[in-house]
Amino acid sequence: MTKYIHFIFLAAVLSACTVGRNYQRPEVALPATFNQQPAADSSIGNAAWKEFFRDPALQQLLEEAVRGNFDLQLALTRIDEAQAYLKQSKAAFFPSVGLNATANTSIPSKNSLNGVSLENFLKTTHIEDFTLGASLSWEIDVWGKLRRQKESALATYLQSYEGAKAVQTGLIASVANGYFNLLMLDAQLRVAQRNVSLSDTIVQMISMQKTAGEVTDLAVQQAISQQQTAESLVPQLQQAITIQENALRILTGNLPGNIARSASLETVPLWDSLYTGIPASVTANRPDVKASELALQAANANVGVAQASMYPALSITASGGLNALKASDWFSIPNSLFGTVAGNIAQPIFQQRRLKTQLEVAKVQREQAVIGFRQSVVNAVREVSDALVSAEKLKEQQRIADAQVQTTNKSVSQARMLFQSGLANYLEVITAQGNTLQAELNQAAVKRSQLAATVDLYRALGGGWK
Repeated sequence: MTKYIHFIFLAAVLSACTVGRNYQRPEVALPATFNQQPAADSSIGNAAWKEFFRDPALQQLLEEAVRGNFDLQLALTRIDEAQAYLKQSKAAFFPSVGLNATANTSIPSKNSLNGVSLENFLKTTHIEDFTLGASLSWEIDVWGKLRRQKESALATYLQSYEGAKAVQTGLIASVANGYFNLLMLDAQLRVAQRNVSLSDTIVQMISMQKTAGEVTDLAVQQAISQQQTAESLVPQLQQAITIQENALRILTGNLPGNIARSASLETVPLWDSLYTGIPASVTANRPDVKASELALQAANANVGVAQASMYPALSITASGGLNALKASDWFSIPNSLFGTVAGNIAQPIFQQRRLKTQLEVAKVQREQAVIGFRQSVVNAVREVSDALVSAEKLKEQQRIADAQVQTTNKSVSQARMLFQSGLANYLEVITAQGNTLQAELNQAAVKRSQLAATVDLYRALGGGWK
């Protein structure tokens, strides 16, 4: 027994030699600020989505999406899957124990040596054997292979958790953008319907001028054509509204149906100031960046596992129980007791290059994970920069679009007055009306793009998973 104690003590000493390098985060160059903005500690990405989106109807949609979205549910099941593997990696440190019970009868040929011997010496024609035993096997983690496996499993588990948060941030942004797109379509539908009524008034006015002999049938036909242009937009927008509502319902895990609105495109509340924080804190807040770094940690640990597999494996095995040739003697203690203990060292030699290939592949996969991590950081900075410049420039576009709507509305009013006074022709009236229609549609589209840029900035800063 003393030699086994020495064997275990030696294994415990060697187990301090963990192969493979410990994880160190790769250096990634980051700018001091985004787009030369003043550095600030606060960021809208740290705000919970219930604080960032203040529209009650949108908040209700987001709650339903977080609760019922199918992609998010799948991501959460992957967390459970990774957790199961993590539990398995922790259990690898403990011995494996098995129980077995066997009872068999062997009847050799009477003409064989065993058959003749049984009949002559034991006066029987068959052999019975009854065994009830337990076995134990314990691999000692000499080179840290099991610890690296646990490290990899833990990183994979945390990666699945961050992956689920990344799915949620994308989901929050998709639902918010879909809701704002729905508000834009509502606004454009109102514009189209209003222009249909305006066109009807212009058609009647030009028809009266035609009756008075001041214009020809061509003028009436062109006015009607302008009216039909506005009318054709109504069913198109109604179709787009229904499709957008169905898409939002699917995102929330529900069947297609109507979507409630509690605000219009012009009145939807949003944050007045869009704080970004510093790039270093932003990348640390983004779940996808965290997930890529955890994938790198897992890949680094897998290199240690592959390297440890090339070194000798130390294990202890033991078995014991009850064994007898007769069932009546099976539980005769202590005569039926048996037991064995063994220590084993196994060094792989010729494995058809399998172990070396595994190590080489693990190192390549680690380099791939380094590249993926750096790429995720650079993409995060780019997305924030793009969303920032979009939000800033869309403010200017919104100002121009608002001014253009005011100008075209004035031009329609003046063209009608001048036409009735005989100082303008019908083409000027129709052109002014068409310009108003396009300007108001563009105004709604720019407003929606401005809201979308704000949502994209919120997602780019890591917002949406809280």
